[in-house]
Amino acid sequence: MSARTRLGYASGSLVTGAFNTLPGLLLLPYLTDTLGVGAAVAGAVVLVPKVWDVLLTPYAGRIGDRAHGRWGPRRGHVLGGGLGVAAAFALMFAGVARGLAGAVWAAAGFLLTATAFAFFQVAYAALPAEIATDARDRVRLVGGRVAGIAVAALVAGSAAPAVVGAGGGGLSGHRWAGLFGALVVAVGTLGVFFGTSRATPSGAARAAVRDVPPDSGEPRTAGPRAWFAVLRGNAHFAALLRGATVLVVGTGVLLAGCPYYAGHVLGRPGMTGVLVAAFVLPNLFTTAVWSRVGARHGHRRVLVLSCALFAGGALLLLAAPVLPLFWAPVALLVVGTGHAGQLLFLYAMLAECAAGDAVRTGRSRAGAMSGLFSAGEALGMAVGPFLMGLVLQSSGYVSSDTGHATGQGSGAAWGVLAGMGLLPALSAAAGLVLLRGFRPAAPAVPATPARTAHTAPAVPAGLTPAGGRPPVRV
Repeated sequence: MSARTRLGYASGSLVTGAFNTLPGLLLLPYLTDTLGVGAAVAGAVVLVPKVWDVLLTPYAGRIGDRAHGRWGPRRGHVLGGGLGVAAAFALMFAGVARGLAGAVWAAAGFLLTATAFAFFQVAYAALPAEIATDARDRVRLVGGRVAGIAVAALVAGSAAPAVVGAGGGGLSGHRWAGLFGALVVAVGTLGVFFGTSRATPSGAARAAVRDVPPDSGEPRTAGPRAWFAVLRGNAHFAALLRGATVLVVGTGVLLAGCPYYAGHVLGRPGMTGVLVAAFVLPNLFTTAVWSRVGARHGHRRVLVLSCALFAGGALLLLAAPVLPLFWAPVALLVVGTGHAGQLLFLYAMLAECAAGDAVRTGRSRAGAMSGLFSAGEALGMAVGPFLMGLVLQSSGYVSSDTGHATGQGSGAAWGVLAGMGLLPALSAAAGLVLLRGFRPAAPAVPATPARTAHTAPAVPAGLTPAGGRPPVRV
């Protein structure tokens, strides 16, 4: 596989990283501290568009499985969906009003963003199973994807708070942040579209991508029946989906909680970018190490280690009030190291499931699988901020429409601390429990009529295939 294809595919992570990082990092504080919306309502504003994304994404996957445009499979959805995300992203932070009206506008913009992202993401996630020729190439592609997410999170997550400040804060600063995010998304979209233009589907994908026979029992339309058919037909994928969805909740909590943790636990609002950078930097520097360890010991087994690091680092955040200031970034470096392993192995296991399913069933369901997987990711990333909003509301957090957080009581600070430390650790433990049903195995090669017709005749006992007596062993 060429370096152009690998780099082009990795650039698509700018879209994924910006979509997951910027709303997760900025939207909840934007609603509570700029628009003056209550924390619980703000959490619901973040949750509802993601729930819509969860419902839409499997449909987008099934549509992608049956679409064969002139640019090749998936790539039309990559281009249209990515540019749609860029346009809607700018609208989300346009800030036409404060209060409930502004929250409705932001929710509508987020809804449009999630709609476009559904079509981009399922096509993007399905590409490794279709353009890679073997497991090694698939791991290399998803390794580049993890590194790309780190670059996107660094660019968007670390720079966006600075863009808000440079733009004057409040509504105007967030408008500039929305335009900045739209630019990052557009660059990533064009990068993956043109970078993978010379990649061709693998032999297994070419053989599998065809219309489903009428008597196959496979639902012909996208919908709950089709989703359940995919889940029933592949128990390993069903376990992967359950576990990955719960694991992603912890990431959503951490991204949503970073601004509150920096301002109300550390007393340094300007450290938000530092905390985000500490969380995502390990994606750049540890992915190659995780890849080698996973190749030697197995993705499923090493995923346990990455989850242990993720949970352990999150629990270290609880000690921040009694330790020096540098302790929080160090703890997030540990969390980020575990997170890098989680991403790499979950994406590799998804590609493994999709490729094995295509060989076993004789048809490509990579779009349906990646659609369901992306829906699970979206749900986890939505539930995380929602849970953080509930924790803030229950701990007495006071919202503001001034563009800056008001003075908070000690209960709010303890709520932020508990949310950042306990919720990610619990999500990591629960996700591992749900992943117990995933057992990777070499996919069975289905029998075909041609192969059956040419099956060698049975050989009588004691004779060689040529019909002679076996040699006598001395």
